[in-house]
Amino acid sequence: MTEQTKTEIDFAVELNRDTASRIGKVWREIRRGAANSKLRSIIFENEEFSIDPGQFDTLERIVMHETIRMGDLADSMHVDPSTATRAAQRLIKDGLVQRVTHDGDGRIVIVEPTALGRRVFAAVTERRRLMVVKVMEQFDDDERLILADMLERFSEALGNAVTSITKNR
Repeated sequence: MTEQTKTEIDFAVELNRDTASRIGKVWREIRRGAANSKLRSIIFENEEFSIDPGQFDTLERIVMHETIRMGDLADSMHVDPSTATRAAQRLIKDGLVQRVTHDGDGRIVIVEPTALGRRVFAAVTERRRLMVVKVMEQFDDDERLILADMLERFSEALGNAVTSITKNR
């Protein structure tokens, strides 16, 4: 990603205030709007399973690694080890992952997906893919590229803003 030029935002300018308000409203609607709860059920539930997005994030990391040490799971999730352990324990309880023993050191905790965990991962991934396709169909080719670019930049800018604000605390 190329580095973007930062520009100062003057909130005395009505257009800037209105634009910030629009972005805030869209962000809020994506996070917790009426469509979001329906979207969650479409993607994360069926007759075989119901998994919340946070659980799925953990399952996704485990499936992508095949087996993973708890410390590495915590690092990949950017959380402390106790948080990763609690997340993995919920998945173990639901039969989506299982503990396995480390060949060289019994103190090391490793988890791997179960067959059910792999099926749930595949089903959610496919449903998410279909949802993205349905959204993309509402844009022409050029708009899709612009949307992808802008979402990538927004995500990067959000990360930079969090880092900046965190440093200044």
